[in-house]
Amino acid sequence: MSNIDQLRNRIDEITLEMIKLLQSRIEIAKEIGEIKKNLGKGITDETREENLRSKVISVCNEIGLDDSIGTKLLNFLLNESVKVQSTKNQTHLTIFLKAKTLEEQGKNIIHMEVGEPDFQPPTEVKNALEQVYDQGFIKYGQAKGLPQFRAALAKKTAETYGISIDKEKILVSPGARFSVFLAISTLLTPGDEIIVIEPAWPAYKDCTLNAGVKLRAIKTTLENEWEPNMDEIKNAINSNTKMIVLNYPNNPTGKILPTKIQDDIIQLAIKNDLYVLSDEIYSQYCYKDWKSVLLYNYKKSIVTQSFSKSHAMTGFRIGYAIANPEIIDKMAKLQALSLTNVSEPIQFVALQALKADTSNNSNIMKSRLDSLTEKAKEIGLEFVKPDGSMYLFAKVKKDGFDGTKFANDLLEHGLAVAPGEGFGDYRDFIRISACQDKKKLMEGMAILDTILRSKD
Repeated sequence: MSNIDQLRNRIDEITLEMIKLLQSRIEIAKEIGEIKKNLGKGITDETREENLRSKVISVCNEIGLDDSIGTKLLNFLLNESVKVQSTKNQTHLTIFLKAKTLEEQGKNIIHMEVGEPDFQPPTEVKNALEQVYDQGFIKYGQAKGLPQFRAALAKKTAETYGISIDKEKILVSPGARFSVFLAISTLLTPGDEIIVIEPAWPAYKDCTLNAGVKLRAIKTTLENEWEPNMDEIKNAINSNTKMIVLNYPNNPTGKILPTKIQDDIIQLAIKNDLYVLSDEIYSQYCYKDWKSVLLYNYKKSIVTQSFSKSHAMTGFRIGYAIANPEIIDKMAKLQALSLTNVSEPIQFVALQALKADTSNNSNIMKSRLDSLTEKAKEIGLEFVKPDGSMYLFAKVKKDGFDGTKFANDLLEHGLAVAPGEGFGDYRDFIRISACQDKKKLMEGMAILDTILRSKD
């Protein structure tokens, strides 16, 4: 047998042994996951992971292995652990789907679990739906979106923020969620790391796991008014870190970062050459000073926007990304591969919707949030008053409170709220949406109050 065959056989043996060890590791991870769930603990333990990462780097140095290879393999293993331990996590969408099933069975549900404004889209949308067939916007189109729509989005963005921008920096997507997916999937590779500030919209984690990327969570607290610690962010950055996600106004807390903290984060990203993915779909719902990431003019920033919240067009699935052309080109290639182009009729409708004045939607939502927060105070929930967005993220002061179990129990009483664990390690929290009229919101809060009192 030749020397090369012997070496290949040895590689095969090592590979098969690694597969057996991987299976053993996965089984142990499952056991740990069950124990964590029973104890009410979160899935990830950043301190323990960091200690293991240090040991891996030390071993790599001892044996002469490039530590970027060792830590990428570690990230793969850590992600596999997260996957096997995350199968039973429930989010706002889990509750929403259960609520829809109950409604099909004839039960009335007050929906305070999803961010779906109950007001109608502007009349421009209705008129455009009637016009689109005759206008001829019914064919295949460009992967980046209709040129005239992208130009209109660029013009609107330039006017809003006082910046220079053209359509080459715009990608139209089927909802902002797909722009988030495209950015993570095209700009990062398996083994890379992404920093997410929690509590956070579950899609960031889901898209990250799907791409084989390791999520590093920076946990914020109610006690610190949901402000991230800059030292924690700095310490989370290593050679594998490639992106940081911002979402302000925040879902679920409604927090708007103080300008100084946001400035520091952007400067840290620039220093470390990180992408900044800024989800700004709640920017119309700001009740204090807020600064778009676009104003930093950072070449590696990606901003996502949507018509779902601003124009109450959730079912139309229309959003967009704003970034430098080279980033847009990468995202557009995957979009072309996966769906050819966003529906032309929907793009035409959204183009007309841009002409509408939706500013009163912000006033309506603020009024509802004010009513919601007043009632939440009365019934003893703990929270930081939201600076924007359309949610209240509240802690329930009861020993052993399980927001997921509570959210499922509430469904039987006709109320849907989102469990806190869907947004990170926040088992004793619930997210309450202000997307119903005040009468329904107060009915929902009355149900919430009654059930909480019954558990005293």
